[in-house]
Amino acid sequence: MRLLRAFAVLSLAAGSVAVVAGPARAASCLDPGRPPSVEENRLTFTLPGQDRPFARQMIEGAGFQNFTPALVRRLCATRSLAAAERVVARDGERLWRAAVDRAQRHGPVRGELPYSDDRPLYWARVEAMAAIRQFPLFSGQNLQLIEKFDRASRGMSDINLPTGATKKRVIVSGFDPYTLDGGVGGNNIRHGNPSGATALSLDGTRHGNAFIETYTLPVSYPEFRRGYLEDTVGPLLPQLDASITVSQAGGAVFNLEQFNGRYHGVSLGNDNFRPCAAVGGVPQLAVNNPECNIVIPDRWGGPATPELRNPPQWTAATLPVEQMIAANTGADVPRPPGDTWPDESVAFGVVWRTSYTEFPDCAAPERVTRDGVPPSPQSCAYSGGGGNYLSNESAYRNTLLRDRLDLSIPAGHIHTPDMQHFETDYEPSDPTFDAWRLAIAQQTRNLIHVVADEA
Repeated sequence: MRLLRAFAVLSLAAGSVAVVAGPARAASCLDPGRPPSVEENRLTFTLPGQDRPFARQMIEGAGFQNFTPALVRRLCATRSLAAAERVVARDGERLWRAAVDRAQRHGPVRGELPYSDDRPLYWARVEAMAAIRQFPLFSGQNLQLIEKFDRASRGMSDINLPTGATKKRVIVSGFDPYTLDGGVGGNNIRHGNPSGATALSLDGTRHGNAFIETYTLPVSYPEFRRGYLEDTVGPLLPQLDASITVSQAGGAVFNLEQFNGRYHGVSLGNDNFRPCAAVGGVPQLAVNNPECNIVIPDRWGGPATPELRNPPQWTAATLPVEQMIAANTGADVPRPPGDTWPDESVAFGVVWRTSYTEFPDCAAPERVTRDGVPPSPQSCAYSGGGGNYLSNESAYRNTLLRDRLDLSIPAGHIHTPDMQHFETDYEPSDPTFDAWRLAIAQQTRNLIHVVADEA
């Protein structure tokens, strides 16, 4: 296993990720015997015919190869938990800013990957978290440092919206890449996420008198349960004019999701965990089953704050759907190769999705899919229009906050088309993949601008 300049997380030894650094003193304080997480284990995966792990191709391809070595040096120089927390918080923000600056071409774009690529942020974050996990503290303290870094590197502490009655304030979320396992030769690891690319391209931008800030969410359930979304959006929501969640779906259409369900957890997250798998092909019931029901952190419930401990089965969007569809947001977007939307005058279609699936009887596993009418008052959710994965969960949590704060601002979820279109089997990037990302991100920005105009 060769040494890759300053830093690499490359080799598996006794089931753990070994941290290799040069000069050796840069990582001298780390303990390589600590086992990695599921996501960190993917740092070693190399596609057929490639000479470097895919993660290294992403990190070096964006010019981020010096980030983790610098973080390690600063961590190794600390002498207290408080000092280590300051280091990971500052460096997390630095990584977010570097990714945003690259996506928005603030200064030279380093590396050979396209400026719009969202994947380097994800892989640089995972590499840094692998190093923090090996920092010599008690395990609980390591997890504390990892979460502080994780949140900061997602833009969650970087939100700076102006005050004033003449200004509009809009917040938008995106997601990490996901479904990274499988594919021909393991090529699913190349996946990106256009919602993450959109977030990077929008953060800190202005549209008319609207100021837009963004953050990204992990594709795993435990972080949602720990309050990643509520802690980011909740304190800001009373001052916001719109709060939008965005994720990737499929096809060549944008779906504006109307109904969001409380049920979750049938699909694997990036950590290979799902809380609510079917049993014998039959879905679990959510009644008295917190693993299948979205649970709100206790700190966001109670008499002193909005009561969220017993949330409803359904929430609904308040986006300006008619205006978003009428705005013809795909007219100025180049159609990517292989685009299947039938109207060739636009890149992608935009539709209002009002379907969902419910348990009419909360005590029985039979499900009914409905469309165009609100859910039955006594039903239990099985899936919103956007399913019962973390896309739906982000939408549910966001709109629940809006409701419990008794706000009437636009809030809802945009599901983008699928970005995973490659013309090569194992190359880290190619023109077709880049064209789909650019097109989806451009039309997503157009849709968000319509919301800002109508807010």
